[in-house]
Amino acid sequence: MENLATKKNWTDEERLELAAQLDAQLDQFIDGLEKKRYEEGWPEDRWQEEMDKHPFFMKRAPQPGDEVHPMFEGLQKLKYDPEENTLEELALNYKEDGNFYMKHKKFRMAIYSFSEGIKTKCENPDVLAVLYNNRSAAHYFIKNHRSALSDAQRALFYKPDYTKARWRAAQCAFELEKFDVCTQLCEELLEVDIDHKDAKALLHKNKMRKIDAERNQRKEAAEFKRRLTRFHKLKDALEQRATKFDDQPINKRPNITEDLLRPKFLPLEDYPVHLDEDGSSLIWPAAFSYPEFLLSDFQQQLPETATMMDCLNTLFAEPLPCDKTLSYRPDNVHVYYENRKAGCVHKVTLSKTLREIINEKGFFVSGGALLFYVVPKDTRIEQEFIHQQRRPLVYS
Repeated sequence: MENLATKKNWTDEERLELAAQLDAQLDQFIDGLEKKRYEEGWPEDRWQEEMDKHPFFMKRAPQPGDEVHPMFEGLQKLKYDPEENTLEELALNYKEDGNFYMKHKKFRMAIYSFSEGIKTKCENPDVLAVLYNNRSAAHYFIKNHRSALSDAQRALFYKPDYTKARWRAAQCAFELEKFDVCTQLCEELLEVDIDHKDAKALLHKNKMRKIDAERNQRKEAAEFKRRLTRFHKLKDALEQRATKFDDQPINKRPNITEDLLRPKFLPLEDYPVHLDEDGSSLIWPAAFSYPEFLLSDFQQQLPETATMMDCLNTLFAEPLPCDKTLSYRPDNVHVYYENRKAGCVHKVTLSKTLREIINEKGFFVSGGALLFYVVPKDTRIEQEFIHQQRRPLVYS
């Protein structure tokens, strides 16, 4: 009570003066504190980048290889932690991720997410049906039609009345030309919804394509049969002529195949030996090499009835561009073929037909074609050619 009695009555001026003193003392106290720079905030030059990484502000999900914010990583662990989620919750979390990627057309990432959801082994058939159907859609958009069909059928296994999965399966079956499967799926859709316009259109389109495919198959089968018949006739003709091939063993019946008869010379590769329209005469591809110039001429279709002189008249109907001395004329050249197995060369009689030449003991078809060498007769070029690698000259 004594304190109250002796309490001082402050004037307004005194109160203001006391407040000013207290403010000054507070400023002096703050100025005396240890000054330390605040370094926990985002740098001014990178605040937007840091904000984009923060899970509360980010505008897109982190992509593989991106640096992940610790808080986002923690949220992910909560989202995908088996101890924090049931199997169904985990599956739905992955489904949500997959749907996000589907929305942004990241179909391969969507496939990964839906696959992870399936791996959780959730026992809810409805959830599994959705995961398989959504993964089917992702496969379909990147044209993995076989995988898309498999997933759609799996979705129907878990949910037999799943219209979306049945429609997706029908589309995939059509793309894979599984016509009967597509027909069945479309008919099942129409049993549930008689006015399903897409199913009606696909059913008709599938029917037309099946007719075309069957027609093409018949054509291909007929063409294959014709080709096989032609090949057997050609094979018989070659065997009757006892034609020999470089690629086959000596003194053994050659194993005549289409690959053996396919010319290995690029300008001749589309012109293998074949029978003429009457089936009585062989038409041969041939290469004529000029050792002097290291170049060759190619005759794509020479009848076996033509003589070597006929061939030369065709070859030299115009002068060779590189023949400055005009030495290469039908009456001024010799023609040889090489027997590589015996290591010798044979001079060709120009009046002989190709059939007669091919039938000679030392002649072998080389690389699916007839191969001849042309040199000016009685010249140094001819002698060098004959004696190259010490090859003996054999007269047929």
